[in-house]
Amino acid sequence: MEGKRSFRPKRRSRDRFDPRETGGSRRGSRLGPRSLLSPRTTAGQAFLLQIATVLLLVGAATAALVIQADGDSEREAERVSVTAAASFANAPGTAEALDARNPTAVLQPRAEAARQRAGVDFIVVLDTEGVRITYPDPKQIGKKFVGTIEPALEGRTVVEEAGGPMLPAGGGTAVQAVVPVTGADGSVVGLVSAGITVENVGDMVERQLPIILAAGAAALVLSTAGAALVSSRLWRQTRGMGPAEMTRMYEHHDAVLHAVREGVLITEAEGRVLLANDEARRLLDLPANTERRRVADLGLDEEMTRLLASDEPVTDAVRLVGDRLLAVNKRSTAPHGGQAGSVVTLRDSTELATVTGRAEVARERLKLLYDAGVRVGTTLNVTRTAQELAEVSVPRFADVVTVELSDSVLRGEEPPGAVTELRRTAVHGREGDYGLSPVGELIRLSPAGPGAAAAASHRAVLETDLRASDDWRARDPERGRRVLERGVHSLVVAPMRAREALLGVAHFWRAGSSAPFEEEDKSFAEELTARAAIAIDNARRYTREHAMAVTLQRSLLPRGLPEQNALEAASRYLPARAGVGGDWFDVIPLSGARVALVVGDVVGHGLHAAATMGRLRTAVYNFSTLDMPPDELLGHLDELVAHIDTHEAAAEEQDGQEITGATCLYAVYDPVSGQVTAATAGHPGPAVVHPDGSVTFPHLPVSPPLGLGAALPFEAAELTLPEDSKLVLYTDGLIHDRNRYRDLDTGLEALRAALTGSDRTPEATCTAVIEAMLPAQPSDDIALLVARTRRLDPSDFAEWEVARDPAAVAPVRAACARQLADWGLDDISFTTELILSELITNAIRYGGAPITVRLMRGRSLICEVSDGSSTSPRLRRAKTTDEGGRGLFLVAQYAERWGTRYVPAGKVIWTEQSLHDGAAEPGNLGDALLDQWDDEAF
Repeated sequence: MEGKRSFRPKRRSRDRFDPRETGGSRRGSRLGPRSLLSPRTTAGQAFLLQIATVLLLVGAATAALVIQADGDSEREAERVSVTAAASFANAPGTAEALDARNPTAVLQPRAEAARQRAGVDFIVVLDTEGVRITYPDPKQIGKKFVGTIEPALEGRTVVEEAGGPMLPAGGGTAVQAVVPVTGADGSVVGLVSAGITVENVGDMVERQLPIILAAGAAALVLSTAGAALVSSRLWRQTRGMGPAEMTRMYEHHDAVLHAVREGVLITEAEGRVLLANDEARRLLDLPANTERRRVADLGLDEEMTRLLASDEPVTDAVRLVGDRLLAVNKRSTAPHGGQAGSVVTLRDSTELATVTGRAEVARERLKLLYDAGVRVGTTLNVTRTAQELAEVSVPRFADVVTVELSDSVLRGEEPPGAVTELRRTAVHGREGDYGLSPVGELIRLSPAGPGAAAAASHRAVLETDLRASDDWRARDPERGRRVLERGVHSLVVAPMRAREALLGVAHFWRAGSSAPFEEEDKSFAEELTARAAIAIDNARRYTREHAMAVTLQRSLLPRGLPEQNALEAASRYLPARAGVGGDWFDVIPLSGARVALVVGDVVGHGLHAAATMGRLRTAVYNFSTLDMPPDELLGHLDELVAHIDTHEAAAEEQDGQEITGATCLYAVYDPVSGQVTAATAGHPGPAVVHPDGSVTFPHLPVSPPLGLGAALPFEAAELTLPEDSKLVLYTDGLIHDRNRYRDLDTGLEALRAALTGSDRTPEATCTAVIEAMLPAQPSDDIALLVARTRRLDPSDFAEWEVARDPAAVAPVRAACARQLADWGLDDISFTTELILSELITNAIRYGGAPITVRLMRGRSLICEVSDGSSTSPRLRRAKTTDEGGRGLFLVAQYAERWGTRYVPAGKVIWTEQSLHDGAAEPGNLGDALLDQWDDEAF
């Protein structure tokens, strides 16, 4: 409307109680006419019923009032008529006027005047015959009166409705009264009738009707307003629910009160109880008149009273009430649309305590089995795996655990068929070993004991009360007594079986206040030990295979370093934790007092790598006997590795074991010159520790690893080392650790720091380097070789130049004899002269200039004859017709070793003789010569 502001009622926040949650429908969040007039809600139905009742009552009341008003009007008309008639009849002069000659003349004026004063429609005076003496209409005077006069003639008053002639006020039926007029003697001398017409009586009712209707309308408005107020309050209290919803809600309410087997207690903010269902009364033992009483007056214990009266929420709090164990939950009602207060639910968990405890035990055991699967078998070590089983079981299943295994299992061998003795492998307890046998002790199973029974039956054996059983301590009663004194009282023995083989047994002990083992604990112990047995068997098999691989590898590595004078050497080899690998080292004595130092690494781990390493080491040793230069030797070794790769790649069953390459460092040291000739094939270069303790890493030409098929030549480098220098060769496992993310540069610096320092023997150097460089868990093999250089003393060395003339042989022989005499080697002088004569003669006859003779005294006597020819002599059996060909045979007979070494300028024929084997006798020499021919030759 113009000039008025529009009004939008505020939207009420949605009540948290939603009847839809109980199957009802929400009628709206606001109260309005549509809400009150809706017949679907209880409030709407009540409002419409009240309106209908009000309308009915107001209508009935109005009709009653109209009827009452009509009756009252008739009674009022009767009263007025009787009063007016009686007043006129008893008025002075009325009776006398009746006796007058012309009573009409006297009484007509009086009657009209009295009529007007009384407010009636007519006053008529009659004689005793009923003839009108007066009448408002003069024309009707003298006519017969219409009505009943007989009772009036007898002295009584008559009131009735009767018709008559037209009156000025109207015609029709009138309410009239007839009153007698008595004379002085009391006789009736006349009659007076007064009355009001029915039409005028209706006018009286009509005059009262507006008041009646107004009163009815007012009553209707007030009743409607009251009904609306009552209905709105009812709507709010019922939250707009319909009768079906109310019925369902009260059914739920009754179910909560009487049928739910969970206690429900609702309290207001002041701590008074609003509702308590039957279960709450039973659980808390509440009195009958609990509602509207304070929680503190219910007779509960202090803790429960404080919990119920507080405002703090409670979740699954367990309280002891009497002999019941109750789980209590408490939440506030205010956030959910109700008045401030709390609702408490009580659940009797006494009956569920046993079931809950068993479920908790089952859950804990499942978790223990899971933890055992994670924690047992983390290493492929039998002893450690047994210890892990003991540690994971204490204290969650037992107070102390012992594990006994067969000695063959500990060695990695197959377990025996029958077990009578076991080795205690692990002991772990909550408070020590409880007096049980220590680790390493041999446990003999008593035939009647639980251990032997478990091993024989393949099932766990239970001893609930150890005090009542003597079988378990039959082997050592005194130790058993001490165990009992420490509080051990219950035992489960479970066999450890894997792949149908018995590995040992596990003893689970409980002590102190721990509950004794029960029958159901046997199956759990069997499951736990079965999982551990698989891990132990895997560790056993790994131990066996690892031992085999290590044995193979150890057999392929040098068992000791050979005796020689050029170097003082020490070595270390450490296999990786993951298994053996292909690292190797070697010290190979060469001709001319020289020594070859070798370090190599085959890619990969396992038996295949170890076997390949043995093949390569053998090849290097064989190549070195040919006195090849380092670069040439690596070339031949590269061809060998490539051949091995090709052969294994072409095999029908590769099994992923083909070689992918190898690295090698080969160095030759000459003690005469102090020179080192070295070549590397993809291997880290050596380190040199100088006599002053400083460390350098000489640069060697870079060459690819072996077996890559690069077809590139290998290059060698030469360096001269002073005496007492240390040459350090190693594999990359020493300086490179992938587990600790140590790169090569960092590793080399760490190696430099570990090597720095003088006055250390090679053995001490190896120890220092391993302690400083070895990682906790090496991921690769480590081979280390340390060699301290020596120089050949000049007094132990002699050299002569020989002219290419047969006559020069004798002077050289004489000079050599004198040198041998000076060295005190007269015993081998004759043999040496014979060897030198043959070698010098051959050099003069078949070789080229220059010819040189060299003698060296060391662990043996070394004779070397070099010439400029590359033609090598060959040992053969001479025919009967040959003039020569027998000299080398004599050399081979009287020298311990001999051979040919090629040098850039030609070749060197060398021999080695023992220093103290005695002189060769001429007879023996003749026999040696005659042995070349058989009897048929003569």
